[in-house]
Amino acid sequence: MINNILNKVGNTPLIPLKIQESPNLNVFAKLEFYNPTGSVKDRAACYIMNRLLNERVINKNTTIIESSSGNFGVALSAYARMHGLKFICVIDKNTLPVNEMLIRLQGAEVICITEPDEFGGYLMNRLKKVREIIDNTDNIYWVNQYGNPLNAQAYYNSLGKEICLEIPRQKLDYLFMGVSSGGTITGVSQMVKRKHPEATIVAVDVEGSVIFGREASKRFIPGIGSSIRPKILDDAFIDEIEFVSEKDTITSCRELLEKHNLYAGGSAGSVYQAVKQYFQNKAINNPVNVMCVFADRGERYISTIYNDDWCRMVQEYVERNHSKASVSV
Repeated sequence: MINNILNKVGNTPLIPLKIQESPNLNVFAKLEFYNPTGSVKDRAACYIMNRLLNERVINKNTTIIESSSGNFGVALSAYARMHGLKFICVIDKNTLPVNEMLIRLQGAEVICITEPDEFGGYLMNRLKKVREIIDNTDNIYWVNQYGNPLNAQAYYNSLGKEICLEIPRQKLDYLFMGVSSGGTITGVSQMVKRKHPEATIVAVDVEGSVIFGREASKRFIPGIGSSIRPKILDDAFIDEIEFVSEKDTITSCRELLEKHNLYAGGSAGSVYQAVKQYFQNKAINNPVNVMCVFADRGERYISTIYNDDWCRMVQEYVERNHSKASVSV
């Protein structure tokens, strides 16, 4: 028995996903939405809060602040409340309503950014607001998932270890992970390369994200991609990058539900699509073990990815803007 569900972090299920077109492709998905608040971000929130308190970097009077598009804000609000800490979460108008509701219900102060930044997103203005608050507040700690080494350490010591221990026959050929704030893939890749140096680590990004040097454009699905390259990624081990479209992300999310009974979030659809794309034209003559991480649950996306009207809106936007781009060439 545990005294608080928030202490039940990690040891999430690992399940096989058969891809009929590639019988030698053994895909295994780590289901991170089985963490207490529903995402992989619980690992970092729990680890960071405990480390800061145990090492007396913060105290009961410290205000915690972070910029988040959703899942990390939900996780931090829960763990801050468990420790009796005040938490300020800076979100933006694209944050899913259910995530904002969960953050508020956990007692956090929510500040919503509505003015887009130079890239058309909101991240830069969220970070600007965080810095303004820090400059005017005593005893405040910025978690800073984009650059705090503790963020990567959390995943190195938990998810990274689990992946290395659980891979069947201790043979890890490929690891696919979505990239956003960067801490998860940084920590996990460090552990994987230590234990399985021959494994190929594939970072999954979406069209419109600037993380790996591509041009910025409007993105609709939170939790993957970014309008900055997080500093923490400088310490990641990434061998290859696979880009997916949001249209294909939506299709793959629905395929996961229809074919595999997995009601998963947007980044999971992106990762699943990336695996299919990557191996589509490759001859696989021998068994290949592929691990992938599904970061959050589908319930958070019921009004978006799993809503037909929203999906049509996204498709119409993409087609309209693609048409404009074609005319201007």
